[in-house]
Amino acid sequence: MVRKRKKEKPKKTNGKRMKKILSILVKQDITKGLTPEKLRLILEDLGPTFVKVGQILSMRQDVLPREYCKELEKLRTQVKPMAYETVIGVMENEYSRSMADIFLEFNKESLGSASIAQVHAAVLKDGSKVVVKIQRPGIYDVMAQDIVLLQRAVGVLNIASGMGNVVDFRMILDEIWNTAKLEMDFLNEAQNAHRFFKLNQDINYVSCPLIYDEYTTSKVLIMEYIEGIEIDQTEALIAAGYDLKEIGIKFAENFVKQVIDDGFFQADPHPGNIIIRDGQIIWIDLGMMGTLSKRDMGLFRRSVKAIAISDIESLEGVILAMGVHKGPRINHAKLYEDIDMMLQEYGTEDLSNVNIGRVMEEMMRIAGDNHIAMPSGISMLSRGVITIEGVISVVTPEINIVSIMTNHMTGQELKDFDLQKFIETNGRRFLISEDKSIDIPGQISDLLRQTNKGQLKVNLELLGSEEPLGEIDKMVNKIVTCVITAALLISSSFIATTDMTPKILGIPALGVIGYFVAMILGGNLIYSISKKKKQR
Repeated sequence: MVRKRKKEKPKKTNGKRMKKILSILVKQDITKGLTPEKLRLILEDLGPTFVKVGQILSMRQDVLPREYCKELEKLRTQVKPMAYETVIGVMENEYSRSMADIFLEFNKESLGSASIAQVHAAVLKDGSKVVVKIQRPGIYDVMAQDIVLLQRAVGVLNIASGMGNVVDFRMILDEIWNTAKLEMDFLNEAQNAHRFFKLNQDINYVSCPLIYDEYTTSKVLIMEYIEGIEIDQTEALIAAGYDLKEIGIKFAENFVKQVIDDGFFQADPHPGNIIIRDGQIIWIDLGMMGTLSKRDMGLFRRSVKAIAISDIESLEGVILAMGVHKGPRINHAKLYEDIDMMLQEYGTEDLSNVNIGRVMEEMMRIAGDNHIAMPSGISMLSRGVITIEGVISVVTPEINIVSIMTNHMTGQELKDFDLQKFIETNGRRFLISEDKSIDIPGQISDLLRQTNKGQLKVNLELLGSEEPLGEIDKMVNKIVTCVITAALLISSSFIATTDMTPKILGIPALGVIGYFVAMILGGNLIYSISKKKKQR
């Protein structure tokens, strides 16, 4: 019978802990300002629970400046292993019985020790080789206490960092606590493994460790022991007869499926969490999984397409739809310009060379700079994609995850295509457009009449612009040229359907002339716009 975690409440803060925190803050001279390096050193000095806080924070580039996230990525958890007696105490308290009743063998030396738990190899009574993950006693209360202290210090953090108007530290702490609680509940990791297995059970080259539910509690997790080769150990893989390109492609394709089809993905896909065994890719350590809603999955697909074709408007729409606005009113002109500059940098590259992880990282920065907080799932995805690209560059550097993403999305769209729904939806749009198009000639005529009489008015709201009025004149000229071009195309199309003579190649000459003039005007307009873009 699996025992669930009792509902725990953070205990009152300890005076000694508060003194220790204050002494560390004084040591780092926080009153003179908080720098990325200072923040990392403070977290390291405060201990393993704060290191975990920093590691979670390093994924949130939309709420913390890039330089801080980069520095926090350097954090490493170096924790002294628990004594064997402590491990036994935790397990016997959870099971209410002797270890000898469950295990045939239990290795006293830990395989690894981290801030929340440590891992031991063991053999069950039935001979199954397993890994046992044991939570550190009291870690929940310690972390809860530290979070409470940090919440009380939010005002100081805002002043010291100088980022009070940019970063919502209270929101960040709430997210950190929610994430940490999930990581400290091993039943959650067990559920993640079951869900991952179910979503990938039809893919014969993908798997995850088997969970022994009868021995799993909120503080002890027992899973299958995976013996294999880590994915970045290329020489060992080649020696074992594996094809690195095949592994790289299947690895990337499965991660793309996790993101685009399932909305449930391994958020920390570093090489140590990917094991190759018997021709299968085994994903281990499923404690921290990223999740995307159906809406966010659709928006992510739109963002990949927008990046692929350098569509500024579409990408801006995705960021606004996906994020939550915090702070002052959004400056849409600045947001548009930020996206434009990003796409100019990355959009000029061949699709196969685009580093989608860095582009997503830049998107997160742009969102943060424009007071837009992105969902935690998107933040995790950004970090995950960067990690995946790093692994692929070692295993199979010639493949590119963007190409795999676009190919996967194209295939999925064809698979999901519903002809009847397409006809119903687009037929309705066509009828509406046809109905509205009847008014276009009259509206264009009125617009041209106003232009000729000098009565055309263009209402603009100029926010902080000091451009000369000549720029406005040029813009109006382009609008008028565009309108005239449209009018010529529409009128020429009408004329082309008549029997008016003379004719050129069976088409009324007047219609051909109209098309020709429209082509010249349109070409000139496109040239002037592209020339203007290059001058920016």
